[in-house]
Amino acid sequence: MHRSQPPTPQATADTGFLQDPPQLINQYDDDLVLKNILKRLLPEDVLRTIEPDLHQFGERVINDIAAMGDNVEDPNNHPRLKQYDAWCRRVDEITVAQGWKDLNDVAAEEGLIAIAYERKFQEYSRIYQFAKQYLYMPSSAMYSCPLSMTDGAARVLELIGTDEMKKKYFTRLTSRDPKKFWTSGQWMTERPGGSDVGRTETQAESIDPQNNKWSVSGFKWFSSATTADMTMLLARTIDPQTNTVVQGSKGLSLYLAEMRRTDGSLNGVQVHRLKNKYGTKGLPTAELQLSGMEAYMLGRPGRGVPNIASILNITRIYAALGVVTGLRRSLAIAKSFASRRQAFGKQLDKLPLHVATLAELEIILRATSQISFYAVALLGRTECLPDNDERKEDFQMLRFVTPVAKAYVCKIGLNACSEAMEALGGQGYMEEIGVARLLRDAQVNTIWEGTTNVLAMDVLRVLRETKGQALQHFKKVLSQKVADALNISQDRLKGAAAKIQQAFTIIDRFIQNAKSQLPMEVGARQLTFALGRVLAAVLLLEQAAWAIQTGNSNCESDLIAVNRWCNDPAFLKDIITATDISVKEDAVIVFGSHSKL
Repeated sequence: MHRSQPPTPQATADTGFLQDPPQLINQYDDDLVLKNILKRLLPEDVLRTIEPDLHQFGERVINDIAAMGDNVEDPNNHPRLKQYDAWCRRVDEITVAQGWKDLNDVAAEEGLIAIAYERKFQEYSRIYQFAKQYLYMPSSAMYSCPLSMTDGAARVLELIGTDEMKKKYFTRLTSRDPKKFWTSGQWMTERPGGSDVGRTETQAESIDPQNNKWSVSGFKWFSSATTADMTMLLARTIDPQTNTVVQGSKGLSLYLAEMRRTDGSLNGVQVHRLKNKYGTKGLPTAELQLSGMEAYMLGRPGRGVPNIASILNITRIYAALGVVTGLRRSLAIAKSFASRRQAFGKQLDKLPLHVATLAELEIILRATSQISFYAVALLGRTECLPDNDERKEDFQMLRFVTPVAKAYVCKIGLNACSEAMEALGGQGYMEEIGVARLLRDAQVNTIWEGTTNVLAMDVLRVLRETKGQALQHFKKVLSQKVADALNISQDRLKGAAAKIQQAFTIIDRFIQNAKSQLPMEVGARQLTFALGRVLAAVLLLEQAAWAIQTGNSNCESDLIAVNRWCNDPAFLKDIITATDISVKEDAVIVFGSHSKL
């Protein structure tokens, strides 16, 4: 769905009713939520400098970029795999839409990766970059997927790449020149393991120790953006001295490999098939057999999992923002439709129940946007601040917040996208309107980079690794934000602040009661959602306080949003502590009376 065109003349003499379709306008100018978040987070001179670019890009995403995305999503243009040529030679050529190639060029020209690494605005460069990604994502037919992995690869190279790697690869990943710009894949998933990378079967054998060259062989079960120029992948390192491998995650190392050799042939890769997916139809995702793929080790042997952590922080933020932007675009379409559609003698935007439904979606959009850009701001700070105690605290906060943000934002945002579809009635279900595509593509973000349960267990892992300090720091930072907000406006914000304190009490009670691993594990999902709810509440409170302090024209709306959020009965939902009995009952409900759990 992009800027609508006049209706095509009917071929028949039909003179009946024709619905005026919804119409999108400049997606930056039309987005008060995004604009006010940027006003709060960015210094005035930075915002003044970047706003003309955001304005032009907000126009472009509903014109030529949206047309590129439509070209990618045309079923006739979906990726196709040709495994053999006419002479029965294995070629494994993947054909993609012209729009896919054009979206790549746009990403380079618009600096969708480069902005973050040029660091013209230091820690605020990330906010600028992700503001453009926010505008780009819903029009891009999921080209944001290869961009997220490219961004993660660039960060890893910046942190642990050799000078030669940075010169050869980092400069390409961060280039604004479409002829030089490269994208990177990220191959972690294998048939035995899924999210459990410790079961990785792929192995890497040293073939040129002096030049750090390795031969990688194995099978990668999901490889999104298979047409990327290079990839980051995990493999089990064969010890050159003993010719043995270490099992589990401690035996994994991180490798970098180019997709093709200098003669254009694939670098030890065979493409078995393209995945047939529910959504992301224009994104080539494949099953790959690796046989002697030449690669270079990144970092030290056995440090593969810690080395990919910086990738995951970035790609998980992309996943969260992907759902936010799907909701934002779906809601923009639904709001435009409401101003054009009549039912029961009134326009939809004059029907209280319909407006109430859209208001609920708007509040979810605000909450999820706040969480996402808070994570972005933390990312920028960790990349640019001096190496001191404040930066270490930001690292800890980013590590804790990222799985919370990704799990919670994706879950509630996806449900809201479905509600936005329903707000258009039967038309919302039609492919041409665009909400169906947005909903399908949003769904994958609940799975990419860890499902909700995997992320919930990651939250517990952080708590265990830090002996609870991560949670204490989380509460300390958020409590200070609440105190600062109350200093600005005690009367108008104290009700919401009191509810936030009650939410902290619920979280503390769960932690105290769940003293063993079993109740913590069963309650991990509810704990993660509770953390997400309270994080959103504090950030909405902070936004409202800023609006009051600055006299922002959206002040009343921000106050309503935070109070609605905190007064919702679901906000103070208790976290149920599991028992041995309840766990056995769960197993009986799901698997029957013979379950042995």
